[in-house]
Amino acid sequence: MPKKIVIIGSGFSSLSAACYLAQSGYDVHIAEKNDTIGGRARQLHKEGFTFDIGPSWYWMPDVFESFFNDFGTSVDHFYTLEKLNPAYRVFFNDKTHIDIEDTIEKIYAAFEREEKGSAVQLKEFIDTAKNNYDIAIKKLVYRPGVSPLELITKETISRVGQFFSTISKDVRKAFTNPKLIQILEFPVLFLGAKPSDTPAFYSFMNYADFGLGTWHPKGGMYNVILGMEKLAKSLGVTIQTNAPVQHISVAKGVCTGVQIQDKEVPADIVLCGADYHHGESLLPKSYRQYSESYWEKKTFAPSSLLFYVGFDKKLQNVEHHNLFFDSDFDAHAKDIYESPKWPNDPLFYANFTSVTDSGTAPEGCENGFFLIPLAPGLEDTAALRELYFKKIITRFEALTHQNVQNNIIFKESFCVNDFISEYNSYKGNAYGMANTLFQTAFLRPKLKSKKVSNLFFTGQLTVPGPGVPPSLISGKLVAGLIDAQFKNRNTAQSNTVALT
Repeated sequence: MPKKIVIIGSGFSSLSAACYLAQSGYDVHIAEKNDTIGGRARQLHKEGFTFDIGPSWYWMPDVFESFFNDFGTSVDHFYTLEKLNPAYRVFFNDKTHIDIEDTIEKIYAAFEREEKGSAVQLKEFIDTAKNNYDIAIKKLVYRPGVSPLELITKETISRVGQFFSTISKDVRKAFTNPKLIQILEFPVLFLGAKPSDTPAFYSFMNYADFGLGTWHPKGGMYNVILGMEKLAKSLGVTIQTNAPVQHISVAKGVCTGVQIQDKEVPADIVLCGADYHHGESLLPKSYRQYSESYWEKKTFAPSSLLFYVGFDKKLQNVEHHNLFFDSDFDAHAKDIYESPKWPNDPLFYANFTSVTDSGTAPEGCENGFFLIPLAPGLEDTAALRELYFKKIITRFEALTHQNVQNNIIFKESFCVNDFISEYNSYKGNAYGMANTLFQTAFLRPKLKSKKVSNLFFTGQLTVPGPGVPPSLISGKLVAGLIDAQFKNRNTAQSNTVALT
């Protein structure tokens, strides 16, 4: 009889792990606390508008394709992708903007227009970034973070200096134009840390940006979740919603199952794909491998204040993805990482999927997703949310040269308190733990519990790190650990029987 696995949560990493484990012959059950699957990648439908509540960027398409290929299928069997052009638009404080288009040659030209000679520098920078990407994807990110030796390859040894320099330093060596610097530092924000704290090796994110491009799944990012759900169910995975796990059961150091709605659900293995800190809180204290002081000392990626806005007209001068870098990045970053507080003049991001995907808003209307990065753990009130919406929408109108506030049909928000209540997120973080030098690879929380046998973890607080593609990889890594453990155990038992 196959081993039964209960997975807590149904986000990208949980669904990924579920598919791999089911493929390997396990009896896999997912327990999701909310009424829809997807974890932080859910959708909001209101008055004919569709919003992705969480992730909105589709980068690293090769990782998604690799995931589906592992099951003898491909992305296009589950959803339709469109490469965006421009990938995104960046607004600056002089009321100008730069479009990052869909080919590297067009991006070279955009840089050259902004700063003479910068195209040559950018080519050198991206060549290095591409090499780093190849090393990261082929040599590093598919390793489970169990040993520092995983980082030691002939390729990484030759680039050891990049682990002790930073993105910020390397970008500033090659470029002096502040607009180009901001554009090149932007991709590492997906890793949850400041460019000045992110190892230079992570320039591979610049290749993910400029080299691989920005894509959009028709209907929204949630269609990726639906595709993974379809795949999981075809492999025999059972998914239960409205099933919050109250407790992880342990007997003599061995995980025996979970408690859902006061009912004990036995399992041979439990995999927590929910927030790691929350997962450990479901254990008796003596079985938690990380203390509260451990979590307090870690650098977390930001939380966010999000707005989902329905407009009764088509907007002008905007693209699908828009970055508003018209305020002081360093000041905003300080308010997130050094002296946590609500920022005075925040950078923000706006997404209008209806610009390229007409089905996400009624005819003649626009859907707006606005995001302000914040320090996790901040006070979160309705008054603060309203104050900050006023701040950004006023700047949005000025930078895009249009009036929109009288065209708002409705507005909904999501912030720190919601990340905690909806996702049990530590301090309301939105993106997990930052990928700083001392929070990389084997230095991140472990996929396998050291204190409880048959208990595992996956997701953006463990390896490889924050983001959707890393979450897919995290699911594959933990499934591999689980499968290796039980195959080795079965082999050992078979050998014992043979000897007797």
